[in-house]
Amino acid sequence: MDKVIDKIENRKKTLFSIEIVPPLRGNTLENIYGRIDQLIEFNPAFINITYHKDEEVIKKKNDGAVIRRKISKRPGTVALTASIMNKYNVQVVPHLTCGGFTKDQIENALIDFNFLGIKNILALQGDAGHDNKQFIPEKNGHRYAIELVEQIVNMNKGHYLDDDLVQKNHSDFCIGVAGYPEKHYNASSLDSDIHYLKGKVDAGADYIVTQMFFDNKVYYSFVDKCRAAGITVPIIPGLKPIALMNQVDVLPRLFHLSIPEALNKEIRKCKTDDEALEIGTKWSIEQSKNLIENGVPVLHYYTLGAGDSIRKIAEQIF
Repeated sequence: MDKVIDKIENRKKTLFSIEIVPPLRGNTLENIYGRIDQLIEFNPAFINITYHKDEEVIKKKNDGAVIRRKISKRPGTVALTASIMNKYNVQVVPHLTCGGFTKDQIENALIDFNFLGIKNILALQGDAGHDNKQFIPEKNGHRYAIELVEQIVNMNKGHYLDDDLVQKNHSDFCIGVAGYPEKHYNASSLDSDIHYLKGKVDAGADYIVTQMFFDNKVYYSFVDKCRAAGITVPIIPGLKPIALMNQVDVLPRLFHLSIPEALNKEIRKCKTDDEALEIGTKWSIEQSKNLIENGVPVLHYYTLGAGDSIRKIAEQIF
């Protein structure tokens, strides 16, 4: 079973999955492997890997000259995907974003993934960027994730950007998309956001992975609204344990989500990050147990800055 959707449909229990971030430019793979080594014994059904667009870097030289250049601070998603698949014999789901990429660059990435036998893609719009309040697409790029889903579906049908190709190999990608239980920050309302989410599913998305949340009632309400809107694909909850005291302020600001008052109070009582980590881990364990009791297909954990706590959670849950 190479596809995430097949793993979900054939599961006998709630599955375990994780998301990792490629190493910073110049770093080795050892830290990534170390993070996976911590968790591989719990048999992750798949591992997501984020994809990062180029960022503009401005440097001032000693002579006063200003140099502007675009670099990828976390390159290597395609190679890292293949490396992890080969090393651990686990399915890997690379992210692919509209942000920072033209349609041609996206097609090239899809061709690379297809050549490597990668069967799963998470299709995302991507971040607006540090200096932008609104998402700005590349020239000849996609503005919305639904357009990216459509491009992947077209390649699955053998339709490429170049109509003159003689041979048009059909890919066979399983497509995941993102859902936002507390709505995307650009959406006018949650109902509007779910309307556009249904558009991505109708375009060909096979499943949904949610933004992180800390109150399971938020997730259950989101699922109910999605079902009422006619969305029938699996909806995977995304979880991230709080690991630092300041995350009760940072996470809501960065990801436009809420922290339950009970969790907020407990974290604010902490005097050290170690205390916050312990509370965040316990909270996430209880979240996980409740979600499993309610039959979620997969528990998906965001590992950035939380590898140790996710291992503690996995020991209790899986």
